[in-house]
Amino acid sequence: MSEVMAPMQGAHSDGLVEIEALPPLGQIALRCEFSDDYRAKLTGLLGLSFPEPLKTTAEGERALLWMSPDELLLLLPYDEVPGMLARLEETFPNWILLAADVSDMRAHFRLRGPHLRDVLSKITPADMAPGAFAPGDVRRSRLAQVAAGYWLRGPEEAQVFVFRSVADYAFRVMSVAAEPGGEVGFHPA
Repeated sequence: MSEVMAPMQGAHSDGLVEIEALPPLGQIALRCEFSDDYRAKLTGLLGLSFPEPLKTTAEGERALLWMSPDELLLLLPYDEVPGMLARLEETFPNWILLAADVSDMRAHFRLRGPHLRDVLSKITPADMAPGAFAPGDVRRSRLAQVAAGYWLRGPEEAQVFVFRSVADYAFRVMSVAAEPGGEVGFHPA
């Protein structure tokens, strides 16, 4: 069996923020209705609380991201995906639930630093102001010319995810936006 490699594995850039490509990450797209019954079964199985719209819940290496009114994204260690898919199938027999392994579909990057909001504001139309985008929030938007997701993990840390096919482009755009001398001071550090 071949070794799993994340897109852009080892890519790293230092500037106004540090940008690093994350190692392979397990990702399961979950599509279902968000009724109380589904919520209770999902949270019982996952051990995570159900995220509110545009929010995330996280515990250790697992996170549940609200992606749309009928879609969640479960992040977990890459090697745990097959077992989790089997447990989802056992927990939801004869229920309408789509659980798809999308682990190899996206590239994830971690951005860290005091100028995080300024850098992100240069590359996305999403509002990155502290009052509009708080730690724990998730947004689906654009990163320059491509679709992207943004998860604000902390005051100075974000996780950005894009389709694998545009990972190199996204990394370069983020790196250019983070070049020293490009401070805009819109969101003071």
